[in-house]
Amino acid sequence: MRAFHALLAVLLIAAAPVKLEGSATQGGLMQGHTAPGSKVWQDERQIRVAPDGRFLIGFAHDAGARAEIKIEEEGGETELIPVAVAAREYAVEKIDHLPPSQVTPDEMTLQRIASERAEVTGLQTKASDTPMFAHPFAWPVTGIVSGTYGSARILNGEPRAPHLGVDVAAPEGTLILAPSEGVVILVGDQFLTGKTVMLDHGLGLTSLYAHLSRVDVKVGDKVSPGAVLGAVGATGRATAPNLHWGVHLNGVALDPALLAGPMPQSQSQ
Repeated sequence: MRAFHALLAVLLIAAAPVKLEGSATQGGLMQGHTAPGSKVWQDERQIRVAPDGRFLIGFAHDAGARAEIKIEEEGGETELIPVAVAAREYAVEKIDHLPPSQVTPDEMTLQRIASERAEVTGLQTKASDTPMFAHPFAWPVTGIVSGTYGSARILNGEPRAPHLGVDVAAPEGTLILAPSEGVVILVGDQFLTGKTVMLDHGLGLTSLYAHLSRVDVKVGDKVSPGAVLGAVGATGRATAPNLHWGVHLNGVALDPALLAGPMPQSQSQ
């Protein structure tokens, strides 16, 4: 994976064949490379390493100011790499005129939401150990960025959990394109996200596409950058046609905008 077009921070360690590059910031993603056969930990949690020594480091929206990467080579030599994680300020987004049943669902609907979330989380944490990406991520849709990562959501006047993805407003039927290589691991119709597609990009990196009007892929399909996944819609909890795009690393939500860079021919709201 190449640099992700945004907030690049490169760290070279002369004492060991270790390289980290990417966004050392809340919501950011870094790629590392070490000697094949090495083991890697991020803050004492072991992470996946490809046979060629590649690995990924992700930072949650509320990540602390410092992370520690531990590299243990096959010969037993250990390297500790401190990483300074930049803090961010997030917007507050108010969304009104949602149907009350979508803001405060009944018990049966809450059980459905919990089941659907568990399915998605399970797929995020079981993603392939094999890296499938060879190209930088691109925006799956060109449009107006109407919802930003990390923003505090207020729905019909009620505070909700932070929005851990990016929303792109575009006309219904606008094609949604795969941002990089991957395999389709979920196609569904869920209460919150409506018609939904999920891709596995390898090494625990997954991406999710929600509120589609139609889906043009099936589980097991291998997709190349630019392959059509479906079309923009307003299914699920949506007030207008838009794409919700989420990216996770081993279940930790990252900021897709940091991976894709500036929106082509568009401006954020």
